[in-house]
Amino acid sequence: MAQHNHTGEEGENEARIYLQKKGYKILHTNWHYGSYELDIIAEKDGELIIAEVKTRTSNHYEAPEDAVGKSKIKRIVSAADGYIRLNDIDLSPRFDIISICKTPKGWEIDHIEDAFYPPIM
Repeated sequence: MAQHNHTGEEGENEARIYLQKKGYKILHTNWHYGSYELDIIAEKDGELIIAEVKTRTSNHYEAPEDAVGKSKIKRIVSAADGYIRLNDIDLSPRFDIISICKTPKGWEIDHIEDAFYPPIM
């Protein structure tokens, strides 16, 4: 496994643990809809949380959350729509980004709630 894949898996695991500690109920991780993937699907306070996890070993070049551009947002929203329809979910979705940076001192986690809204298509 390539190092960046291993780092990404570590980051997603840290994000899952972080959310659980904050009272989120994890429904699925790495859920696929065609070629699209949702990193973490959770539930809290009557909302369906779709969390995109971005992990880096450094934020010198680009903050992890800056890597979620328009095309990535469209893929996330499309996959979330598929998840909601396939599972007959009756919760309002919320789209979060969990930015994780691995440092020599450990993990720095920044949870951005309502990071983006579904674009009007």
